[in-house]
Amino acid sequence: MEILLSALILAAVGVLFAVLIALVYRRFKVWEDPRVDAVVGLLPGTNCGACGFAGCRDLAEKLVARAAKPASCTVISDDNRADVAAYLGVEEGDVHRRTARLLCAGGSDVAPQLAGYVGLQTCRAAAAVAGGGKACPWGCLGLADCVKACTFDAMYLNEVALPVVIPERCTACGDCVRACPRDLFVILPLDHKLIVQCKSPLAGEAAEALCRVACNACGKCVLDAAPGVIQMVNGLAVVDYNLNELAGPEAMQRCPTGAIAWVENRQFVPSHNAAAEVVLT
Repeated sequence: MEILLSALILAAVGVLFAVLIALVYRRFKVWEDPRVDAVVGLLPGTNCGACGFAGCRDLAEKLVARAAKPASCTVISDDNRADVAAYLGVEEGDVHRRTARLLCAGGSDVAPQLAGYVGLQTCRAAAAVAGGGKACPWGCLGLADCVKACTFDAMYLNEVALPVVIPERCTACGDCVRACPRDLFVILPLDHKLIVQCKSPLAGEAAEALCRVACNACGKCVLDAAPGVIQMVNGLAVVDYNLNELAGPEAMQRCPTGAIAWVENRQFVPSHNAAAEVVLT
């Protein structure tokens, strides 16, 4: 009898909790538009965050709510972008592809070492130990933290220990930006082609003593570029990308070191005094 009573009590408690759970679910249920799952299926699923949202599902929710355009995804194929737009009955929007750019051209051929570094082979570790031994304390350390951080196989280390970004694979996720201990990566639109590949604040011979392709603050680029496109800030040429439509390769023609490059695709790594070249690789 006691066993039967215990079983009835447990069954009653179970039914009570089931009813309570059902009532709470009905009261607090969040309805989701079924189109979200369909849009997620058309997105690339990389969850790279390059669109500015927290992954593909978050972007899909914004697309369904018309708080974003299909072109917000810079990784999606042209066909899938068109499919998303057609499915939701919206315009694709303007496509502005972005990619990571390295603000250093000081490879092992032009930037000397002051000392050998022996230790954990990462840029972050080397930077913590007297700067890793490289003469330029602002330059790329060449131990490939950025390459290892890139989950899209969009970067490789070249023969002079500089990382080269492959724009057609780059999702502009920013992992390389976060991985670099010297803040040498930026995310730029592909149509921003005028790049100052240096972050050294030194001028003249002091800059060139540390790296032969450093910006030496001569100011010739400021004079050659359209007014306002380039300014000298703390001894370093800085491009104003708000005036990007005025920027052209003429700004790099007289750069004596090759610190400024006009980049068409993969980033141009200049050799010493090769500034006049416009290289498409």
